[in-house]
Amino acid sequence: MTDAMETVRAARASDKLSAHYLRAHLFSDFVELHGDRQGADDPAIVGGIGLFAGQPVTVITTSRGHKLEERLAKHFGQPEPAGYRKAARLVKDAARFKRPVLLFIDTAGAFPGKEAEYAGQGQAIAQCLTDIGQAQTPIISVIFGEGGSGGALALACGDELWMMENSMYSVLSPEGFSSILWKDASRAAEAAELLGLTPESLLKGQVIEGVIKQEGSKSAQCREISRVLEEELAKLQKLPVSSLLNRRYERFRKF
Repeated sequence: MTDAMETVRAARASDKLSAHYLRAHLFSDFVELHGDRQGADDPAIVGGIGLFAGQPVTVITTSRGHKLEERLAKHFGQPEPAGYRKAARLVKDAARFKRPVLLFIDTAGAFPGKEAEYAGQGQAIAQCLTDIGQAQTPIISVIFGEGGSGGALALACGDELWMMENSMYSVLSPEGFSSILWKDASRAAEAAELLGLTPESLLKGQVIEGVIKQEGSKSAQCREISRVLEEELAKLQKLPVSSLLNRRYERFRKF
């Protein structure tokens, strides 16, 4: 097993940090907000308002669920169009009230079901990218598990992107890559190496801003996440809106 595939397995581990744990331990007075204002409410995206380091923020997380029924309803953390529309709505509301936005990502990708395609999955992701990219408020994303395809990119297009040590970010899964390129899913470990999906590779390529240490208990990991977010948020909030947007634009143009 390669180092890259070890990272993939760690990112998919069932005992890692969950979105529910992060919301409970990073934010106080969290109030969930529902709906995309077009008639649907995707449970794979859980978002709302809470207090972080003494200030109100908008929090958006992908959610895989816990019990089987909940996981099935959430498509194991793969959002449908309504989820991306909900996320975009919450980000625009945050900008209107000058609240910073913190996004936490753990998804294999957007839900690939027929009903999601009929509902405009591609358009919803594109609109989410546009709305988050243009929002006039600081936005930081953290990948704490899987970061798969456009489903993850749609929520990772703000000012900064950080990754936990045991997380991955790639255009598609190693299994999907090897199946398409070599018609052989058993070569997933080899594909993982070629994809450069590890935090170390992505940091070297300047795709992400940094890697958050993942040591000790889950509560210790949350303290480290909180420390990083406090520092980075303070820097971003000092920037004028015009500088913030220009910086965000240049961040993606360099790719």
